[in-house]
Amino acid sequence: MNSLADQQLLRDYSESRSEAAFAELVRRHVDQVFSAALRMVRDSHLAEDVTQGVFVALARHAGELTDRPVLSGWLHRTAQNLAANAVRSDVRRRAREQEVAAMNELLATEPDALWERVAPHLDAALGELSEADRDALLLRYFERKSAREMAQTLGTSEDAAQKRVSRAVERLRELFSNRNVTIGASGLVVVISANAVQAAPVGLDVTISTAAVLTGTTVAPTATATATATKAIAMTTLQKALIAATIAAVGTGIYEGRQVSSLRTQVQTLQQQQMPLAEQIRELQRARDEAANRLAMSQQENAQLKQNTAELLKLRGEMTRLKAAAVQPDNDSTKTAAQSWLSRVGQLKQRLAQDPTAKIPELRFVTEQDWLNAARGELHTEADYRRALSTLRSAGESQVASMLEKGLTGYMRDNSGQMPTDLAQLEPYFDSPVEDAILQRWEIAPAATVKSLGMGGDVIITQKAPVDDVFDTRYGIGPTGSGTTGFLSQEIAPTMNPVWEAFRAAHNGQWPDDTSQLLPYATTPEQQAALQKLMLKKSAGN
Repeated sequence: MNSLADQQLLRDYSESRSEAAFAELVRRHVDQVFSAALRMVRDSHLAEDVTQGVFVALARHAGELTDRPVLSGWLHRTAQNLAANAVRSDVRRRAREQEVAAMNELLATEPDALWERVAPHLDAALGELSEADRDALLLRYFERKSAREMAQTLGTSEDAAQKRVSRAVERLRELFSNRNVTIGASGLVVVISANAVQAAPVGLDVTISTAAVLTGTTVAPTATATATATKAIAMTTLQKALIAATIAAVGTGIYEGRQVSSLRTQVQTLQQQQMPLAEQIRELQRARDEAANRLAMSQQENAQLKQNTAELLKLRGEMTRLKAAAVQPDNDSTKTAAQSWLSRVGQLKQRLAQDPTAKIPELRFVTEQDWLNAARGELHTEADYRRALSTLRSAGESQVASMLEKGLTGYMRDNSGQMPTDLAQLEPYFDSPVEDAILQRWEIAPAATVKSLGMGGDVIITQKAPVDDVFDTRYGIGPTGSGTTGFLSQEIAPTMNPVWEAFRAAHNGQWPDDTSQLLPYATTPEQQAALQKLMLKKSAGN
């Protein structure tokens, strides 16, 4: 197991779920990943979480990484992304905790004083808001509507309603700041929710309703009714008493009925106000349960990593012993191996010169080291040459993918996170000009073109087509990073899935040790053709 390449271990794990293969990958790379995470997050516990996340991601994407020549590069990029997310989450959490602590201290020491500073300016500030912002605040904090109820009232989504409220609160806070009333957004929300709506005097609603009804029955014309109702509301205490006596003469039943209706309405209002609180409690309970589950999983994974680390230390000691006892290689055999390697490089260059269809403009970026890497294996069969030329093309395409990723990052930074619609828009962000012939081989495609990469957003940048559909590597660049997969795996996956499932069903869920074992289960011409391509790729060591 120790002598196998990373690609072979990934292949063993993705095809047969070999725990030994994955444990070997962890043993090889855990120190590198943890060290990188520790440098980025500056906290050993957080670095452990990031390291676990990286290897969980490796387990999920193992099948897509079998063609990647350098696994450590992918691990480092993944660690970088997860570390950045972890740091951002930690910063946001600490900021929320500090803000809540400060707000709680403020409200505990002088809640009335804070409201007395806010109250004189609240209605004037609300009047200066736009109608949309004012409506959002009144619905949320005065009428105590939930996000769902706001969305229904405003005819929008819950997320949009929440964002509108957040913008309105921030605008209101700025208006208070202009009046020399300094208060944070969270504090403003708390004091408004607690004090903005006070209970009206008992019976005021009945008095107003009764006055309006009485005036409406005695004055027919609409304009006169409105004026009389206004006068009735403004009556003196003696006039109100006279009207109440008149109504009592008509019948106390109406008044009592209205009282019952008013009380019923108040009860319903209180129940509606309690509904958002109950919903929040349920959300907190769900969040608590999810956090408990994640903690249990993390503890289990941490225990496994500690076990792997102990095994790693044992293996290191054994390796040290073997190195001490090893015999120095014979100089003549080393020289012979080097000469053979250089000879294969010459053969590969000659083959490329004889086959113009194998060339791509990205080959201008390959180095002598890339040639050596491509000629690392034997070159006896046609499949060997195809595999080597594909490795060489992949080296050049990897350089271009890095340029495109850097250009995309700069473009999105200057355009509010928007993706370009044409690759020519990235040219100002390249460190050096890129030939049109190279850009013509790449395109902006729907993200669904390569679902397995998960680069975020609706579109990605990728090659238009492979030169060799069996051996070539597909690159994808999106808003959240880049990744690779095989053109072949993407092409044959829908066709081969029934074949894999048929084999596993016949072998108690086991995966085949060799792809040739799948031959009896490939029953259609399409499945047989796809399996032949897969076997060809396996025969060349991929």
